[in-house]
Amino acid sequence: MDFNVKKLASDAGVFFTRAVQYTEEKLGQAEKTELDAHLENLIARADCTKNWTEKIFRQTEVLLQPNPSARIEEFFYEKLDKKIPSRITNAELLGQYMQDAAKDFGPGSPYGSTLITVGEYQKRLGGSEREFLQTSAINFLTPLRNFLEGDWKTISRERRLLENRRLDLDVCKARLKKAKLAEAKAAAEHELRVAQTEFDRQAEVTRLLLEGISSTHVNHLRCLHEFVEAQAAYYAQCHRHMQDLQKELSSANGDTFPNAFAVNASTSGVSAGPSPLSTGTQPGPSSPSRPPNPPDALESNTLKIEEVKPPATGTRKAKVLYDYDAADTSELSLLADELITVYTVPGMDPDWLIGERGNQKGKVPVTYLELLS
Repeated sequence: MDFNVKKLASDAGVFFTRAVQYTEEKLGQAEKTELDAHLENLIARADCTKNWTEKIFRQTEVLLQPNPSARIEEFFYEKLDKKIPSRITNAELLGQYMQDAAKDFGPGSPYGSTLITVGEYQKRLGGSEREFLQTSAINFLTPLRNFLEGDWKTISRERRLLENRRLDLDVCKARLKKAKLAEAKAAAEHELRVAQTEFDRQAEVTRLLLEGISSTHVNHLRCLHEFVEAQAAYYAQCHRHMQDLQKELSSANGDTFPNAFAVNASTSGVSAGPSPLSTGTQPGPSSPSRPPNPPDALESNTLKIEEVKPPATGTRKAKVLYDYDAADTSELSLLADELITVYTVPGMDPDWLIGERGNQKGKVPVTYLELLS
């Protein structure tokens, strides 16, 4: 107990002396040994690396696990060195709800069978997400965490030790300046040589550790490539799952939801409204394939574009989604994002409309348009 009290008193005295020394250095009243420029640059680079690595690490955690409560739970499991329990993803939970709902609605009904199909693909999406999260945590988050909790702590400890050696060196320099007697000067010079040696040794140790930051950058670069590869594979899997789902729904429900615009056009000759499927869900960024030219004799031989007149009612505005080059003089070329007037005429193929832009007129494919109200 007596030893502990003495050590505490000694540490308190050192702390007070350091505080006074720092204050005098700030006020310019005490000499301060400056580090060489190379070491200062290494320290600045290390601080920059630590700060940005910490920000990237935290934000990646948020990206992979947006739920803060779940992140805290995972943090405690890691600190307790216990295995993190497997957690169901939101997509998997949604898929399970859909399939459970289908059992109550009737799996044989159109809605129930579609819920089963969509639910199965939601589970597949959730499985892909789970694999992506696990891969990213191992290949990207773990190396960043190891740097922050391992290498950086070692660097920080050695830097603090270097700062103490510098302060000791400055104290010895100040003591030598104040020494008057030859014996006191000799003792002060000896202490200064010892302090200088310890400072130089610690500076070399710190420099070697700081130069290792370059290796850290190389390691993190490799981990970043692996993270991007995992992310690309995950989104590619999701894209394939959604394409397969769209194909299944299209083949299963193609006759359940006919094109409302086409039905109205063939029955009344007047547009009554856009189809939920043709206007609510537009194609992807690539333009759709050109619809086949109608074989109907009325359109191919009898219909003359210049003689077509717009109906008194039933014309609509449409936004062009993609560029379209007319195949012949009966069609109208289109430019993406322009607005045109469209309508249909009796006997016209439902995949085509008559489009007008100023005094230009011609057939245009429905799949290249977004019908506006």
